[in-house]
Amino acid sequence: MVANSESNPRLAEEDVAELLQKHGIVPTRQRVQIAAVLLAHPQHLSADQLLQLVNQDGAAVAKATIYNTLGLFVKEGLVREVMVERAKVFYDSNMARHYHLYDVDSGELRDIDAAGVEVTGLPDLPKGTRLEGMDLVIRVRRSRG
Repeated sequence: MVANSESNPRLAEEDVAELLQKHGIVPTRQRVQIAAVLLAHPQHLSADQLLQLVNQDGAAVAKATIYNTLGLFVKEGLVREVMVERAKVFYDSNMARHYHLYDVDSGELRDIDAAGVEVTGLPDLPKGTRLEGMDLVIRVRRSRG
């Protein structure tokens, strides 16, 4: 269930607490506040964007708490980290198999259905390993002229 603030949709806190527990995460107040915003719908947010959204309704979550919580959520498979540039990371609440299209000019990150993309010619994997996943970010920029 989504509790709608006009500009900041959030999941209901009791639903979030249950989801965190299913992922082996202790549902502290701040973790619940962060997850309620991040998981409200499929989206790509930077840590700074998430900080602003979490705190806009009066919460007092510190930036370090946002980063620590995002790291935990990634580790426990609740969200995925998408690095689009060396210093630009988004946190993706869509855990279904998909890739990304990143517009360098606008900073917009969009999902691409993985079924529509064919990747061939993967290298042989090191002995004793298996393919766990693959991230693909296609970067585009407006043409000049």
